[in-house]
Amino acid sequence: MKEFNYIIIGGGCAGLSLAYELDLHKKLKNKKLAIVDPRKNYKRDKTWSYWNVINHNFDDCVKKSWSTFLVSDTARNINRSHCSSYPYQSIDSEKFYQKVLRRLKKNKNIFFKKKLKKSKYKGSIIFNSVPSIKKFNKDKINYWQHFYGIEIELKRKRSAKSDAFHLMNFDCEQRDAVHFIYTLPFKNNRILIETTWFSKYDKKLFDYQEQINQWLWDWMRLKKTDYKIKYKEQGAIPLFPIYQKNKKNFINIGTAGGMTRVSTGYTFLNIQEHSKYIRTNIDNINDIKRFQIKKKYHFFDKIFMRVLDKNPEMMPKIFFNLFGLFNNSVIKFLSNKSNLIDDIIVIFKMPKWLFIKSLFN
Repeated sequence: MKEFNYIIIGGGCAGLSLAYELDLHKKLKNKKLAIVDPRKNYKRDKTWSYWNVINHNFDDCVKKSWSTFLVSDTARNINRSHCSSYPYQSIDSEKFYQKVLRRLKKNKNIFFKKKLKKSKYKGSIIFNSVPSIKKFNKDKINYWQHFYGIEIELKRKRSAKSDAFHLMNFDCEQRDAVHFIYTLPFKNNRILIETTWFSKYDKKLFDYQEQINQWLWDWMRLKKTDYKIKYKEQGAIPLFPIYQKNKKNFINIGTAGGMTRVSTGYTFLNIQEHSKYIRTNIDNINDIKRFQIKKKYHFFDKIFMRVLDKNPEMMPKIFFNLFGLFNNSVIKFLSNKSNLIDDIIVIFKMPKWLFIKSLFN
């Protein structure tokens, strides 16, 4: 006899989003759910950001929303763009965890387990959010978006305006890869700064703190004594497809389920849509089509990653030229919501010969 109707492996963003969605819509009324995760407690460990193109359950966890953003090239030219139709938002993972856990712990049919014996899985429907990074993509372009960030509080009030965030600032060492600084000003004296690489997972690039220190001095004339570090985060997102097939009673979710967009690393909203899809079809989960990002985006991303692999020095210019005019089309494309006209607009912003050549290589 099965002990749990459903088991979620991994209690991170994907696992908890799914559990919340199921509980919110009364899908666990007469069902038992186990969430298996080894962590002892939940605290802030991530900042999830996205363009707000869909509704979801966690608007009240948004830490800050922006309608203006900047992209800078290696020569310090700045492209200032607007995104009021689809504001850029950041979610504090601690707020997310608190909201989800507060609800789930009220349900006596939900159990949190640090580990579970194999015998306990028998007969249950399993949702797995733990990716197995063993099967790389066929192109063998095994790039990662790896990053390290600090949230700082300035000791003196400064005019560090919080109305615009820096999506990509390429005025930093490139080292034959793609490197930019990403900054989110939450308040005039509180800023998250992340050094971000699109590259192979090379330890030579891991001097993250030195990279941030240099940028803080070059762009803000800040020394270590001018601020306090209030929070740190670090991570690595695979910029290659994760091929983990679903089986009967075994469904992959999150990055393991292909919910990470290869060219951008965006995952949060894809997780929310996948959770709703599962909730809607939970009673016949083994008979439905696999939820996935549209194939056209896999096609575009494959070409994009080939260009990045062969021409990393071109990427700052490509990203700089991507924004400016027709930002809504670009944002929808990056968020998997573009139509044919949007796709054509984005294609015309790309260096065509470079992408055509990569298509056939």
